[in-house]
Amino acid sequence: MTTPTSLFPAPGPNRLPPQAGFRRQVLRVARHWHWARTQGLGRLIEEDDLDPRSRAVTAARKWRWREAHGVAAGTAIPVFLVGVQRSGTNMIVRGLEAAPEFEVHNENDGRVFERFLLRPLPVVRDIVARSRHAYVLFKPLCDSHRTAELLDGLGTSSPGRAIWAYRSMDGRVASALAKFGDVNLRVLGSIAAGEGATWWQAQGLADETLAFLRTFDYDAMSPATAAALFWCLRNRLFFDLGLDRRDDVALVSYDAVLSDPVARMDQLCAFLGFGWRPELVAHIKRRPGPPNGGKLDIDPRVRRLGEELQQRLDGLAAPR
Repeated sequence: MTTPTSLFPAPGPNRLPPQAGFRRQVLRVARHWHWARTQGLGRLIEEDDLDPRSRAVTAARKWRWREAHGVAAGTAIPVFLVGVQRSGTNMIVRGLEAAPEFEVHNENDGRVFERFLLRPLPVVRDIVARSRHAYVLFKPLCDSHRTAELLDGLGTSSPGRAIWAYRSMDGRVASALAKFGDVNLRVLGSIAAGEGATWWQAQGLADETLAFLRTFDYDAMSPATAAALFWCLRNRLFFDLGLDRRDDVALVSYDAVLSDPVARMDQLCAFLGFGWRPELVAHIKRRPGPPNGGKLDIDPRVRRLGEELQQRLDGLAAPR
């Protein structure tokens, strides 16, 4: 399967090679063309928020809110939506963006992100400080390993909050394969070979985790197993970073939101401190029961690791 090469990190720690700007734009257009052909233009427009009419309506609604209810500059609350790619974060962003209290910066926003990585903290801090919205939402999925740093080190007047979104392992694997192909396989193989120590995918991984990665044969591994292993490594950071012990971090299950959107979004609103309203879930099609039917063919070691981790996550994400 052909996969978008722009998903590989740039050479060096977050550095772009000469003339990478033009090449990156070409690859971005090619990637979107591939996704439009394989997943449908409508889904691409919806997922990447490319509909100019919808964006204009949203912008007008937020402008009216700022004029009538805008907070004093410097008092906005930063919110970081983190987790593993293809875990339903776009659904959460779309719901919160329906609330005019939120200023939203998705990972394709060049003011805040460079190749999906957050720009330096002073840039992020300045955006929060200048906002007149009650909340400023960022989606730094590639910086999920920095969640504690973002909460403790941003230095805004209002303490930040984080939302860690996750999806069932099989659901995430199926979605990742459809959109990214074998990228997880190639990345993990490179990290195991010692070639990707500076890549964001390797950040935050403990020495024993890296040793575990080196026990696999990546020439024989399937893309599905690699996508599942990547799901395990990145979601395990929620516990390795101690985020499960923090009151300023919420754990949100994508599958649980699909099953009961009203209750789960109300729970998220309570965590953030603003009132629930129907438009926050108007875009969600309720889907009770387990997603995507049966299980995928995944290496038994990775399957066992993933099921144990998912039980742990589900236990913490259950309503209290």
